[in-house]
Amino acid sequence: MTFSPTLESLLYPYGADQGDTKNPKSDDGTSPEITTAVPFSFYGKAYRSLYVNNNGVVSFGVNVSQYTPDPFPLDGGSPFVAPYWADVDNRMGGDVWWRQTQDPAVLSRCTTDINKYFPEIPFTAIWAFIATWDHVAYFRSTSKKVNTFQAVLTTNGDIAFLLLLNYADIQWTTGQASGGDPKTGLGGTPAQAGFDSGDKKNYYNIPSSRTPDVLNIGGTTNVGMPGRWVFKVDEFVAPVTTESIDCLL
Repeated sequence: MTFSPTLESLLYPYGADQGDTKNPKSDDGTSPEITTAVPFSFYGKAYRSLYVNNNGVVSFGVNVSQYTPDPFPLDGGSPFVAPYWADVDNRMGGDVWWRQTQDPAVLSRCTTDINKYFPEIPFTAIWAFIATWDHVAYFRSTSKKVNTFQAVLTTNGDIAFLLLLNYADIQWTTGQASGGDPKTGLGGTPAQAGFDSGDKKNYYNIPSSRTPDVLNIGGTTNVGMPGRWVFKVDEFVAPVTTESIDCLL
């Protein structure tokens, strides 16, 4: 049995009551280009806009419609964060939500989390972006399996963090077009998780990416909290030094 914390402690608040925008119901769809209120520095480049792509990717510069994931580093790819890159189909079930915010309560939570995970770095958040894939199904699903996961980006105007990749409930790994079984959502080319700066130098593949074991990503961590991965992404690849663990009972 995989241990995971309560959704309230793992996920940042999301949804219509938080003022989130919802992506259209569209296979391989995306948000419109989202202009950010402050620049987000991602390995030496400051970005002022991004996209939330239905297939489990937050991208900078261009949207991403590709549904079968490639391993990082990508060959000439655009920079993006992949909490769970796979063939999501929100027409079959679930929603993709996003918002940027400077709400004091959210910024306080970002600040607290960053100071806990990186105590040696003075940090006070001034902006956050929250993207949540809520109970999303996979392409050609004939099951009731759904995934819920989240990415949170934050900055203090100088230091940028891919703050959190949160995995609340992962039940499938692969859509049918990626070789998966429509009855199980397994097999084929499973989901990729991590990030890629686009420069072929700064990237990170979360262990088990593109393997069947990515189904258990909710029981792994690099910060001692099952289902959560945290990275600093403004200058260099720096997963927290705590050894990644599987929390299985």
